[in-house]
Amino acid sequence: MSVAEIAAQQATIDRNQLLVQKLNTGQHQPAEIRAVVGELTGRPLDPSVEIRLPFYTDYGRNLTIGKRVMINDQVQFTDLGGITLADDVLIGPGAALITVNHQLNPAHRRALTVAPITIEQNAWIGAKAIILPGVTVGQDAVVAAGAVVTKDVPANAVVAGVPAKVIKII
Repeated sequence: MSVAEIAAQQATIDRNQLLVQKLNTGQHQPAEIRAVVGELTGRPLDPSVEIRLPFYTDYGRNLTIGKRVMINDQVQFTDLGGITLADDVLIGPGAALITVNHQLNPAHRRALTVAPITIEQNAWIGAKAIILPGVTVGQDAVVAAGAVVTKDVPANAVVAGVPAKVIKII
């Protein structure tokens, strides 16, 4: 990344952190919440999207939200690597979707690796679940509460545990 690109990215982060603070203080109507999150992402949200506050993101610009998505309270989107929520996705309270990681090698520990997360149509992410970089959660899949998802989840699968494993096919 060039110096100019890094500066532009940091300016977006700084601006969006102020928007997140604005969003999480005071009382807002659902349309206001959608408008501010649309400003964070750079794309308007469909009126069918429901977001409960508080809402957290570190960047915002790489978050794409489909129609009829429900994001419960205290969800953390670390979206530098890109997060896509398809139509009809449900995300439980306190879930974390994290697209950024640090390298294991101590000499390069401050370097970031990023990989996108995709949550496909009608998937359900349970309360306090953690989705790690590079994961795709398949259509109609369910991630149990508290699961830590390190690998792709097949369509129609239910995963649970740490690390998450398939426990059932719907």
